[in-house]
Order: sequence, then C-alpha cells, then structure tokens
Amino acid sequence: MSLLALLQLCCVAVFALLLVAAGWQDLKTMRIANSLSIGIGASFVVWAAAGVLLGRLQFLQLGLALVCAAGVFVLGALGFAAGAIGGGDVKLLAVASLFAGPSLQFDFLAITALVGGVLGLAILAGAPIGPAGGRAGGAIRSRLQGGLPYGPAIAVGGLWVAASLAVV
Repeated sequence: MSLLALLQLCCVAVFALLLVAAGWQDLKTMRIANSLSIGIGASFVVWAAAGVLLGRLQFLQLGLALVCAAGVFVLGALGFAAGAIGGGDVKLLAVASLFAGPSLQFDFLAITALVGGVLGLAILAGAPIGPAGGRAGGAIRSRLQGGLPYGPAIAVGGLWVAASLAVV
C-alpha cells in the first residue's frame, strides 16, 4: 500500500470518528459543533487530493461530489427554513455527502432517512432519546415538539459510506 493510499484510509477513519462524535454530541445536546463539520470537510480535501494524485479520483467525480453536496445543502437549507431540520444537521449532511459522492449518495441518504425514521418512531413510542429524554412519559404531542436528534442517523449513513470507501 502506497503512502497516498494509506493517507486516504486515514482520512476515511477521521471521517468516521468525527461522524461518531457529531452523532453523540447531537444525541446529548441537540447541537453539532461547526468544528466537527469543518474537520470532515478538511478530511475530504486531503482524501480527494490523495485520490487525484493516485489516479483513483477523476476531476469529474470530484466535481460531481461537490454538486451532490451542494444539492444536499440547498435541500437541507430549505428544510431548515421550514423548521424541519437543524442547521448543524444540514451542515453535517452536506459534508458527509462529499465523501458519498454520486456513487454512494443514494445509499447515504436512504440509510440516514431509515435510521432517522426509526429514531422518530422510538421517540414517539416514548424512548428517552436526546437531551429531552424526560418527555418519554408525556403525551404524544409533547414528544413531537421535543425535536429529533438527527445527528446519529447522519452518522450511521456516513459510517456506511466510510465502510464502503475503506473496502475500495
């Protein structure tokens, strides 16, 4: 394994660790630090540069990854404006989409949505999830108003991407 390939693998590991940290932080505080999203973005820049130098990543693929991430960001920003998703979630979705690129984008978003749905159902069922876990005994209306920590769902989708990239 070349040093550039090892560098790419380390970037994927950093991506995975930062996703876990973001998911955990969101679960506990309903906030995702900008530094985590910036770290993922920086890791992507190094990963992409190594990929281009290795000949594993073409400029077209890189451009398409940027387009996918921009599209996810725009859709997320619309969701944020509607009050459906948090700003930290939007940023985390967008930077994780960079690693997913066009080839893993559907998998990433589908897994994220499925895990988010399971989290939502668990909260509705009364599971003490998130910082407002005490709402478990309340009425369904109060559980719906408490918010959903979506970072863990994004983290699981991103970990799927990281596992897929680590195999290649």
